[in-house]
Amino acid sequence: MVLMPRLSDTMEEGVIAAWHKNVGDAVKKGEVLAEIETDKATMELESYKNGTLLHIGAQKGEKIPVNGLLCIIGEKGKVDIDAIIAATKSGVSPQPVAQSSKASSGPATASTTQIVTSASTENGRVKASPLAKKLAAEKGIDIKAISGSGDGGRIIKADIDNYKTPATENVQPVTKSTAAAAIPLAAFTGNTEEGYTDIPNSQMRNVIAKRLGESKFSAPHFYLTMEINMDNAMAARTQLNEISPAKISFNDMVVKAVALALRQHPAINASWMGDKIRRNHHIHIGIAVAIEDGLIVPVIRFADQKTLPQIASESKELAGKAKNKKLQPNEFSGNTFTISNLGMMDIEEFTAIINPPDSCIMAVGRIKEIVVRKGEGFGVSNVMKVTLSCDHRSVDGASGAAFLQTFKKYLENPITMLL
Repeated sequence: MVLMPRLSDTMEEGVIAAWHKNVGDAVKKGEVLAEIETDKATMELESYKNGTLLHIGAQKGEKIPVNGLLCIIGEKGKVDIDAIIAATKSGVSPQPVAQSSKASSGPATASTTQIVTSASTENGRVKASPLAKKLAAEKGIDIKAISGSGDGGRIIKADIDNYKTPATENVQPVTKSTAAAAIPLAAFTGNTEEGYTDIPNSQMRNVIAKRLGESKFSAPHFYLTMEINMDNAMAARTQLNEISPAKISFNDMVVKAVALALRQHPAINASWMGDKIRRNHHIHIGIAVAIEDGLIVPVIRFADQKTLPQIASESKELAGKAKNKKLQPNEFSGNTFTISNLGMMDIEEFTAIINPPDSCIMAVGRIKEIVVRKGEGFGVSNVMKVTLSCDHRSVDGASGAAFLQTFKKYLENPITMLL
């Protein structure tokens, strides 16, 4: 039998995005059985063994809870399907055929299958899933030129989707503004009759509502706002981009400044654990990205140890994957601090809800010009407001204020981030 695996730390159920096999079909080891939509991404499910697909637990578009019966694979006439279904409904799991654990951010419990995560050759034959071969042929891609990210180097659908030919190397990654602009909006037309449209919640929207609702009403939030002079940061960015291999954004500079400030203020890089406060020794910065289904938070891991060009390159790659729902579990989990930037959408100042398990989230507004006194006269300066939302159970006001002061020093003196 095959149980629905837990593919992320927040996943409680999965939606069947597509079945690639029908009941009665022969299944070979390595063939794609189905595509599973979680709250964060859509992933392929491959079989670990040969057999026949005897039963499926849900149709396309239907939900199955984690550890619920996804399907049954076995030898026709030798498997008691009714007994397995009854056992899973009663909460008693019969002995599975085989065990596997491939999901990187949670204990996967799907038996006889593997979750495809990313091409090597075997005896001269390219290892690729049937779906990947089909898509490569349709797109005119030489499958031998692709490196596989699946089990044992197998090429999977995601590798084909993410493959870039020389002509498409400069595809622009998603930003909050472009993601918002990409969301299709139905034009309003006048109507003389009352009416409405019900839009079913996506898995992602359901999880956003649940987790942020829990955060807002269980964690006592308090907010600290600080104004940053960005004149030096703007000048430094211009100079850096003349030599940087990747275009550095202001958000990349914010990520770097936050990461370095967290080194000096470990109380901010923490999580409330109920009976204890966990202070993380590593610094993983989550960056909130708006996509059509809602919001997802790709993570720059060990951000304090990366250069600005490295942060810029990685953030663009992760944002592009987020837009296409191609993030792998390790790319959207493990954050210790989160940044939400609406400055590119002309928002001057806002507050954000803490993204568990973090104790803090920073809301970043736009850079604007203000008139200031300079010497004997007046001049123009560029300023940016940031608001730090803190969980008062684990972070005190003085700690949050001290962190912001250090963050401000880094952004107002960018050369210090290069030392």
